Amino acid sequence: MKLKAFVTGATGFIGSHVVEVLIKEGWDVVALCRCRRLPPFLNFEGVKWVEGNILDFSLIRRLVENCDAVFHVAADYRLWCPDPKEIYSSNVEGTRNVMQAVLEVGVPKVVYTSSVGALGLNKDRSPADETTPVTLSDMVGHYKRSKYLAERLVEEFIEKGLPAVIVNPSTPIGPRDHKPTPTGRIIVDFLNGKMPAYVDTGLNFIHVVDVAIGHLLAYRRGNIGEKYILGAHNVTLQDFLNLLSELTGLPAPRVKLPLTPIEICAFAAEFFSRLTRRPPFIPLEGVKMSRYCMFFSAEKAVRELGLPQQPLETAVRDAVEWYIEHGYCRRPISIRQRRIPK
Repeated sequence: MKLKAFVTGATGFIGSHVVEVLIKEGWDVVALCRCRRLPPFLNFEGVKWVEGNILDFSLIRRLVENCDAVFHVAADYRLWCPDPKEIYSSNVEGTRNVMQAVLEVGVPKVVYTSSVGALGLNKDRSPADETTPVTLSDMVGHYKRSKYLAERLVEEFIEKGLPAVIVNPSTPIGPRDHKPTPTGRIIVDFLNGKMPAYVDTGLNFIHVVDVAIGHLLAYRRGNIGEKYILGAHNVTLQDFLNLLSELTGLPAPRVKLPLTPIEICAFAAEFFSRLTRRPPFIPLEGVKMSRYCMFFSAEKAVRELGLPQQPLETAVRDAVEWYIEHGYCRRPISIRQRRIPK
């Protein structure tokens, strides 16, 4: 008998890969989408797409009935929004609806997709883990605050008996980042020659397919009430851009900019965005985040879940190939096939 899953955020970057992994593993999948007119790369066979919104509690309650698992992946991932209440509504109240529905219906297990953005960081740039201390005041911007509050909310539901496992993806890269995310935008801008400089920061990267597999492993092996960082490679932004250069033959930026003048420009850009209600060309929250190296340890997920760790080169290559194939690049680019030494 097939297992049945309900997936929110199924048209998103991580969510679409979660759906694909579940389908390949033989699950019946009910997937929530805002619009039934899906791009061709999201038309997976065997998925029952339901148009709706996670703020519609009666719909969510109906859809989670008779499910063996719920994967709540949906999130409003924007570093700028004309009305920040929209971010809190989706990320906090939407999460409340899903968790309440799961608790009322009695779904055996739910995997909640949080973010490393809701976790603490070490000031010395050493990798943080699931236990690194953190408070709401540590959160930079509305997105991170909303994910921190949502994670606390899920923990409250766990205390009420909700059978939930929390996963905290780091910075996924790979195919189908179609919006794209802020990290995907870095890759696209690099490919189009729009990145003349860089800042001194760092991120933890992981192939998006490994993140999706990590969700399924969290369902199978994750302990209720626990959280798991789904990450892999701690890399500075400079080294990440150098890897892109090695793969594409395009020059990597050599100028390292100080953050203070960029922050001033971001303040000005945000001021004009409030007038125009269009996203700023430099998101202030993104600049503020770059003051911190977001290095993390995924040792717990590797040890307890068996989280895969594909090479960073594979993830970057897959992302670049997808962007080229789907017309994101304004100039012809040939990806080098040689193996890059570690």
